[in-house]
Amino acid sequence: MSVPPDSVNPPPPSEPLIGTPSAEERQWAMFAHLSALLGALLTGALGGGWGCFIGPLVIWLVKKETMPFVNDQGKEALNFNITVAIAAVVLVLISVMTLGIGLIIAIPLWIIIGISWLVFTIIAAIKANEGVHYRYPLTLRLIK
Repeated sequence: MSVPPDSVNPPPPSEPLIGTPSAEERQWAMFAHLSALLGALLTGALGGGWGCFIGPLVIWLVKKETMPFVNDQGKEALNFNITVAIAAVVLVLISVMTLGIGLIIAIPLWIIIGISWLVFTIIAAIKANEGVHYRYPLTLRLIK
């Protein structure tokens, strides 16, 4: 005679493993990545989207001492957005210094950088919500 698995022993409540980020840490890490999108949207009309690093900076500064996972992912999001901003500024300078001829190169690169920024930011937010220490490709690690 078999006993249904439900009636034997209920499974113990799930607790995070040691070293595994808690649900709150994962959520704040996800917000650190997604805040770049919000910052770019809010400053897009006024300043060309330069606010993309403000959200990750604020979250990182507020939560870095209390949440190690948010410290790691906030720095990663901040470094990536600073790298993207530097690339955009370099393309603007090239365009200005060549009296507009550099736009032939700058416009396609802005489009590629913008799409890549959006895709990598969304991937990073998903990975952070899963508790994965995500690393953006081609990022200058300015804040350690």
